[in-house]
Amino acid sequence: MFSIEHEFDSTVITLVDEGAAPLGEDVVINAFEECLTLEQYDARTKTMQKITLTMAQAQDLAAALDLPEGVYSLKPEAPSKL
Repeated sequence: MFSIEHEFDSTVITLVDEGAAPLGEDVVINAFEECLTLEQYDARTKTMQKITLTMAQAQDLAAALDLPEGVYSLKPEAPSKL
């Protein structure tokens, strides 16, 4: 399950783990104009962990989800295998 909220300066997507236990903590994705941040609570350290991706890294991640194993470089027209 997930939710989408539009804030003043970002879009906030929250991913909620569903199903059989053990469940993972919610993942909150903030999509800003210049970057994406992913946040998840770490119960072991009792802290919020944050990862920041540039928009280029986010595009590479999205493309990687649909590609087979290999090394790639995205070009404006299509992914090409190195």
